[in-house]
Amino acid sequence: MRNIDLHRLSDEARFNGFHGSVLFWCALIIVCDGYDLAVAGIALPSIMKDMGVTPTSAGFMVSSALFGMMFGAIFLGTIADRIGRRLAIAICVALFSVFTAAAGLTDDPVIFSVFRFLAGLGIGGVMPNVVAQMTEYSPRRLRSTLVTLMFSGYAIGGMLAAILGKGMLETLGWQSVFLAAGLPVLLIPLILRSMPESMPFLLKSKRLEQLKAIAARMNPDYRPAAGDCFTLPMRDKAAGAALGRLFREGRGFSTAMFWIAFFMCLFMVYALSSWLTKLMAAAGYSLGSALTLVLVLNFGGMLGAVGGGWLADRFHIKHVLVGMYALAAVSITLLGYPVPPALLFVLVGLAGASTIGTQIVTYAYVGQFYPMAVRATGIGWASGIGRSGAILAPIVIGTLVGMALPLEQNFMAIGIPAVIAAVAVSLIRHGLSAGARHAAPEAEAAAPAVRLATAKR
Repeated sequence: MRNIDLHRLSDEARFNGFHGSVLFWCALIIVCDGYDLAVAGIALPSIMKDMGVTPTSAGFMVSSALFGMMFGAIFLGTIADRIGRRLAIAICVALFSVFTAAAGLTDDPVIFSVFRFLAGLGIGGVMPNVVAQMTEYSPRRLRSTLVTLMFSGYAIGGMLAAILGKGMLETLGWQSVFLAAGLPVLLIPLILRSMPESMPFLLKSKRLEQLKAIAARMNPDYRPAAGDCFTLPMRDKAAGAALGRLFREGRGFSTAMFWIAFFMCLFMVYALSSWLTKLMAAAGYSLGSALTLVLVLNFGGMLGAVGGGWLADRFHIKHVLVGMYALAAVSITLLGYPVPPALLFVLVGLAGASTIGTQIVTYAYVGQFYPMAVRATGIGWASGIGRSGAILAPIVIGTLVGMALPLEQNFMAIGIPAVIAAVAVSLIRHGLSAGARHAAPEAEAAAPAVRLATAKR
């Protein structure tokens, strides 16, 4: 009888078609998720004009989705470790597709906010699950790169919303870009058929044949045999209270620092996503030009995510993040001052790279920090707690816009959280991460594991 260590099997795998399939589906889901999230900010000036709402009221309307995201990230991130990640992802896609489309069918601010709250449950819930999925099935040497590459779909979704917004808002009305968000519901049957289930969940459910098939696809060096017994290191086994495990084994302080970093970064991301169009329009730019800046913001976010992931696989991910947060503080603050148009585009791109891109790298870091069995829970709680920053951002910036403060003060308020996030990340105890502990001999499971021969890297 062989004892197969699933964690090591995943770590030592070489990238193949199985990993490519997981990357494709997770990235596609994130593209849809990013579109649903960005569409409210893109359409905000048109919604305000059509519904006759004030900037402060519009801030609350945008925050309704973010409030739902907080609950969705915590609940659907945590429950995925119990009902299976594949089903949880399908539920999330159904929620954000159906209710974002439904928001385009109403002209009442209250009903709009309710639908956006329900859509937010799915938007928030899908993020921790796809990050956990991609982290679990990525080879260790490519883990940060693949997670951030997957999450760059978030920026692609934002760019798609901006492109469709430029073509549809003035001709078909703001409702059209919301109705288009209902199409991803058609992907659910394909997701349930094509997406692999979480390995700890299959092991806990004693679905060993399915686990063998996935393991063989993930790492072809593994050859299934009748007597195989799958094991996980003790820290990766699904046992005990999931939330409590985030604070055990010395992880409590770092968990709190992750929560602070998520709060601050999501504040910046949603402040820019929700109000950049309006702020730039108020500064004298046309709606088309302001939407172009949103496109640049998300393109910068995509480059920042991929570039940050590449750097994180080659240097200390914590140090990479601290540098990215510092860049955010500088670039966002400078947006409030008059600059030549070319420099403005550069600054907006850097702001996207260091906020949207940085948030994605932070997701990759928290995904690597926690044990496999509570990975979705850890990501879900960090994301959920961080959503309070996302909820506050449209309201706070909307209030500042309503006060008619100078433009530089609005952007300074968006940039200050980057400094706080940089300090929080620098205090994370990286040596307690799941990856670092996995490498330590004393952290290995008591049962011996078969180490499959893989090519030297």
